[in-house]
Amino acid sequence: MKRGLVIGKFMPLHYGHIALIEFAAAHCDELIVSMSYNATDVISVELRLSWINETFKDQSTIKAFSIVDDFDREDLPFAERTKIWADRMRKVYPPIDIVFSSEGYGVPFAKNLGAKHKNFDLKRNLFPVSATLIRENPFAHWKYIPKGVRPFFVKKICFYGPESTGKSVMAKQLASYYQTDFVPEVAREIVSSNEFTVEDIIKIGHTQTERVLDKTKAANKILFCDTDLITTQIYSWHYLGEVPQILYELEKKITYDQYFLFDIDVPWVADGMRDLGTRRQEMHNIFKNELLNRGIRFIEVRGNYDEREKILKEHVDSMLPHSL
Repeated sequence: MKRGLVIGKFMPLHYGHIALIEFAAAHCDELIVSMSYNATDVISVELRLSWINETFKDQSTIKAFSIVDDFDREDLPFAERTKIWADRMRKVYPPIDIVFSSEGYGVPFAKNLGAKHKNFDLKRNLFPVSATLIRENPFAHWKYIPKGVRPFFVKKICFYGPESTGKSVMAKQLASYYQTDFVPEVAREIVSSNEFTVEDIIKIGHTQTERVLDKTKAANKILFCDTDLITTQIYSWHYLGEVPQILYELEKKITYDQYFLFDIDVPWVADGMRDLGTRRQEMHNIFKNELLNRGIRFIEVRGNYDEREKILKEHVDSMLPHSL
């Protein structure tokens, strides 16, 4: 049996990595994909390993493993550096027959491991990208990021503030403009009045969280969210006089890259569920203080709807350099 080896951090996994692994798998009977990691990595080992396993779940000859990177010596030339790698590989994995790589370390590493070596796209002609370039500007290299990996880089934007301030309108308009998706306020899908129960508010919290996670998978670089779990907590306290602990736990599941706090300087528009028209300033202060108490940075959005849209687009454009 011929056993191959591909090593890397896969931070993140990209189409160049996938092509290398598929090339390697076609040239051996069993392929070990060894992913190194340490505590300072910006992407967790569990997430990276899940990307590899999900990508190759139908190819039983490809076996992915993680190995803590506590043995490397970056100050050494490859001839000596890869000898240390080879010593560790022998202790961890069965005998390796072929090393596959797209890097300059491949030849000395294979030699130190006592294995043959096969290059793949060494000059990056097929896939002119690297994990470092993707981390530095994922949107400029979006086409090289697999669909299953893209959610990690999607920027989640929260339109936040009291009712009747234009959040829903702006979420829809900007999602259309940036050719992506948005998450509506799902409370309106679950309750039809402000007469609701603790069970209702818990269901709203779970559904809102699940909707954000689901929409993130399909979003095009950026996702606009009409509300968040802090908002759910505020209304839970206002209407029920209590906030179920689960709402605080659900809040921690979603991290927004940018909050926009919508001011109340637009006309009040009544509907079947809005009943705080006489307490707009009070509610705005509550919303703002919740962000301040959490140390969450935000951008205030004021003016008429055209002015609000202009403010939002200017800031969103700055989050998407060289990407559109």
